Amino acid sequence: MIQINDEHLYILDQLIAKKQLFAAYKMPQSDTWHFVMQESGHPQLLTDLSQLNEEEGYVIAPFQVSEGLPIVLLHIDRRTLPSREELEKYPIRTLPTEKVEDFLLEGEMKQKYKDCFDSFMQPLQENTMAKLVLSRHRVQKKEKDLSLAKAFEMACNSYPNGYVYLVHTPQTGVWMGSTPEIILAGKKQYWQTVALAGTKPYVEGKAPLWDAKNRREQDLVAQYVQHQLNAFGIEPEIEGPVNIKAAQVVHLVSHFSFQLEQNNRLGDLLKLLHPTPAVCGLPKEEAYRFILENEHHNRKYYSGFIGELSPYETTNLFVNLRCMQIHSKSYTLYAGGGLLSSSILDEEWQETENKMQTMRALLQ
Repeated sequence: MIQINDEHLYILDQLIAKKQLFAAYKMPQSDTWHFVMQESGHPQLLTDLSQLNEEEGYVIAPFQVSEGLPIVLLHIDRRTLPSREELEKYPIRTLPTEKVEDFLLEGEMKQKYKDCFDSFMQPLQENTMAKLVLSRHRVQKKEKDLSLAKAFEMACNSYPNGYVYLVHTPQTGVWMGSTPEIILAGKKQYWQTVALAGTKPYVEGKAPLWDAKNRREQDLVAQYVQHQLNAFGIEPEIEGPVNIKAAQVVHLVSHFSFQLEQNNRLGDLLKLLHPTPAVCGLPKEEAYRFILENEHHNRKYYSGFIGELSPYETTNLFVNLRCMQIHSKSYTLYAGGGLLSSSILDEEWQETENKMQTMRALLQ
């Protein structure tokens, strides 16, 4: 059980109000939360994952890296919360006005999703794509003032299996999320990644019955991860797939363990892995281009990755799955699901609803 005292809750909320550069996070299966901050200067902005080679800090990477949506790297110069006295010395950073998408009625959202679903199914049924991940977002108006620090504390306790984070930078704005999916973790020569896919609603005391669609989806992701690691000269040890609970849903996950002789090319390895078929599709490059051309919204930092990177100490980077961006008067919630040729519209819509509930539950 994580309990953040009132003083620390106040300071976290004030850091957001002052638009400071920081992240608070909890590791999976941990009852401790961590704080990192860049007190002065600007974060480093990168436009290619290979630029992360030999870098260290807290990383927020988007689904599609561009000048408008760069990889943001906080250079950590503080790991303890500032006191109230120190807080007073921080200026309020000025930020450009953010553009927030319009609020849509339920029927409009469903129609938009159906249009996308139909266009995504065509290449799947023609067998030109093996898998495509269709995501969507929901803009939800703020009904009341909410302490984001308190919501972070609630997420830490509600989602013990997840990497839970609250982050703010001038480039990204405020994001909060809980994700079960490692993209790269390790230290020294010992490293790991996962292949996570397939989704079923979680039912207390009942193991999920995995159908052929979900098993095939997970198998495609596992094959891809192994292929990409092999291309980097890595022969991983593989365990699974096994069940992993993530909030209100259960996934299938395979674990890949491997050794690295040198850690000076972590950016190159991340470039090979990201975006994984769990958030993109197969064949990867064709699926990636198809999503950029046919999804009706910009994913921004959803389905990118987030966490601490260090070639010298410990790296813990996670795919940014169940997440939301927090605006002054609204929240934008994100979720997606893998489509195969056998996918059914209503089932896929409900899967995204179940996934969005991870963050939506914190707003009620």
